[in-house]
Amino acid sequence: MCLIVFAWRVIPGVPVIAAANRDEYYDRPATPAGPWPEHPNVIAGRDLKGGGSWMGVTLDGPNGPKFAALTNIRGPNERRADAPTRGVLVADFLTGTLSAPAYLERIAPGAGEFNGFNLVLGDREALYWYSNRAGDDPRNGKPLEPGVYGISNGLLNDPWPKVVRTKAQFASLLCSGAPEDAYFEMLADTTRAPDMRLPETGVPLDMERMLSAVCINSPGYGTRTSTVVRLFADAPPALSERVVQPVCADECDA
Repeated sequence: MCLIVFAWRVIPGVPVIAAANRDEYYDRPATPAGPWPEHPNVIAGRDLKGGGSWMGVTLDGPNGPKFAALTNIRGPNERRADAPTRGVLVADFLTGTLSAPAYLERIAPGAGEFNGFNLVLGDREALYWYSNRAGDDPRNGKPLEPGVYGISNGLLNDPWPKVVRTKAQFASLLCSGAPEDAYFEMLADTTRAPDMRLPETGVPLDMERMLSAVCINSPGYGTRTSTVVRLFADAPPALSERVVQPVCADECDA
């Protein structure tokens, strides 16, 4: 997952609303969101290479349904090829019985073994953000305050152009009671940011431009799925996923 905007306790009766895009290499195999055969309580996509997931919910649990989502932190100079797959962090939480704070306490000692990540997880009672690159950020691993948040491949609410733009659009849709299609339209935005607003994340400028779009299209890599999740106070969660068809072929410009 490379962009997620989410609202925590903003809309009455819907503790969590999230809209997200998963960006990945087109040839990396994955299954669409659905019940996992060995864990039918889990509704999530699955990475068939690493075995983990990037976003999902459970239908029930000790504290009601759970939610988890993951984004990678872009750090090409820090990336280790032998690091464990980050998708297990979502999968293990959703398939396990631990509460969010207990799960974070369990994974924290070994978090440095992973390449950089953001993990958002919780239930109807509390929502948390945790990153192994957050340093002494006081929000890290603590219950989030009600509000609208955004994460791409930096830290929570880092002011990357697509995070700022999508958070603003997301908040407007929430306030207007927009239908689900409007959230998917927001996630389909292929506009790239102007150079002067691009973050510097250690990749070449042409790649920084390509990655600045909410919905990425490039040869071999781009936005694979868009997902909208709602965790209700008094009803089962709802997860809607749409497969994104690239608008350019392999000869398109990166």
